[in-house]
Order: sequence, then structure tokens, then C-alpha cells
Amino acid sequence: MTNTHKPYIVGITGGSASGKTHFLRSLMAAFPANDVCLVSQDNYYRDIDQQPKDREGIENFDMPESIDHELYSGHIKDLVTGKEVVVKEYNFNNATAPDTFITYRPAPVIIVEGIFVFHFREVANLLDLRLFVDATEMVKIKRRIIRDNRERGYDLDDVLYRYEHHVNPTYRQFIEPYKDQADLIVPNNHNYDKALGVIVGHLQHEIQKRQPK
Repeated sequence: MTNTHKPYIVGITGGSASGKTHFLRSLMAAFPANDVCLVSQDNYYRDIDQQPKDREGIENFDMPESIDHELYSGHIKDLVTGKEVVVKEYNFNNATAPDTFITYRPAPVIIVEGIFVFHFREVANLLDLRLFVDATEMVKIKRRIIRDNRERGYDLDDVLYRYEHHVNPTYRQFIEPYKDQADLIVPNNHNYDKALGVIVGHLQHEIQKRQPK
């Protein structure tokens, strides 16, 4: 008999630099590749000429309209119905980077992550489990400074400007208000080992329920 269970959809959100990426790496490492499909909101940014700008004319990548949420939700729905999805990997507007593509394949568990996965109703309505990765303000600022300097070449003034005028207002308006809708909050100031263990055990149970019989 074939498996007729729909995939179990997990949404993971949290503020910028709350440690979602590190947590997700640990979570994905706990499962065989065929058991879990991770769909990141980061690969659905609109082109730079379509990005909203602030009062200083600087692109604000931390607004909901920065994301092609119709395509994002459409691809998640395709995966739920058993279709493969191909999307161009976002390169943070690096014009010299070659285009690369990611193939998402259906799996018993589909994880969708990003800062707006609770805010976009067409995505939020698909979720079976909602996780909120949380960290203090100071921890997030420190992580953001280090990450944006190493990975994106932003200097300190640029990082702090974006944090004050883009990142923090977005968190207050579009992310934090959904915190009380989370099924689990993952504290991530130092480590998340206990929370990770609980979530891995739960997802293993959901995967087992969806195995062909």
C-alpha cells in the first residue's frame, strides 16, 4: 500500500540573526536527506530593482514586499501535492556570481523558514507546527555585525543603519506580534540542544507515520 499522508509542514521564524540558520543546520543533520525538505524564504527575494527603498533611497530587504510570497507559497503547495520545484538560488545581488539552481523534492516533512513565514497568510495557513527561534537584542546585533561583515562585506556603519532603520522596525511590526502563535519557542542565546532534541523526536514520529505500508 502506498503512503497517502500529506507532508507535515513546519514553519520556522524568528528575528534576523536569532540563529535560525545554525539551528536549521543542526535540525537537518538529524535526518536522512529524503525525509526532510527545507525551503528557505531567502531564495524568493525579488530582483533589486523591485525592492522597496527607505527615505534615504536605500533598498530595504527587510520588508514583506521584498519577497515574492506568491511564488514561495505556490512552490510549497506544489511540494505538498508531490511535485518537484526548481528555484534560482539567491546570491544577495552579487552581479558577478553565476546563477545556480536548487531542486526541492517532496518529503514526509517540509520545513519552510524565513522571517515572514507567519506573516504571509497563504504560507502560515499551510503550517502544522510553528517554531519561533528567539534571542536577546544584544545577541542578535552582535551576530548581525559579524555575519554581514564576513558574508556580505558591509561595514559597521552600514550594519547598524540597517539594523536601526530596517531590521528592528520589521521585527516589531511583522515578526514579534506572531510570537504568541508559535507552538514552541526555541531560546537561542547560548545553545538550543534540549529544544532540538524535543523537535527531532517529534518529527521522527511524524515521518514514521508517513512511511509507506
